[in-house]
Amino acid sequence: MFDREAAVDPSIREALFAQVRLHTGIVMAERKWTMLHGRLRRRLQELQLSGYEAYLALLGRSKHEVGCFIDLVTTNETSFFRTPRIWQYLEEHFFPRWHAAHSGATMQIWSAAASTGEEGYSLAMLANEFRQKHPDFSYRILATDISRAVLDVAAAGSYAGRNAKGLQASRPEMVERYFVPEGDGYTARPALKAHLTFRPHNLYQDLTEPTRFDLVLLRNVLIYFDEPGQEAVVERVRRAMAPESTLIIGESESLHRIRSGFTYEQPLIYRNTKTA
Repeated sequence: MFDREAAVDPSIREALFAQVRLHTGIVMAERKWTMLHGRLRRRLQELQLSGYEAYLALLGRSKHEVGCFIDLVTTNETSFFRTPRIWQYLEEHFFPRWHAAHSGATMQIWSAAASTGEEGYSLAMLANEFRQKHPDFSYRILATDISRAVLDVAAAGSYAGRNAKGLQASRPEMVERYFVPEGDGYTARPALKAHLTFRPHNLYQDLTEPTRFDLVLLRNVLIYFDEPGQEAVVERVRRAMAPESTLIIGESESLHRIRSGFTYEQPLIYRNTKTA
């Protein structure tokens, strides 16, 4: 049985860090060991394994366990309408500008690293609000994440606890329009879900989509990669975007240190100016 207090050899810790990078692209160093150990030790107890050596061997032969490992090591914290200035920008600038320039087209939106779906549903609500004023407007949202477990939560569209209470407090009119009460929380109405597609995707791989995206939200993800990893992820994302499309990143992130085809527009917001 796994001993949660036993010391772990540095070579084993490095092997686990290597597995994190292999399967997610996330770079972990020794300072992250306490966090990683805390997330994995319960799993080893559940599997009744003797130690991390046995767990590493299991990762080498079990695709199912690799999926569980990814779910355990990735961080999935989000909320509805996180970072208000982003949503104000979309509502007041991006949506009107795009609609004026693309009459009759369908706006393609990608919520990358979508976690449990709050960002995707926030986008859908904002787009629906815009469509109330512009009936000819249409949109489609693809929401992806490396973790299948969080995507299952997102696809269900049921929320309770802090995030549900936060949405009710900040935008009660949207809760009434787009959700139905369920237990201690709310579930997204089918009409809202109809515009969303949830799909697993690893940002270290190209996105296999025939369309090109007009708007991509890649928030609070780049901080987990080293500089070469950031460049690789940003370039893969850019290749999935339409010319002159918009990329939004997280509050603690910037593109100014890496090579990219994006031009700074304002804090957190960049324009794709590279056409090839």
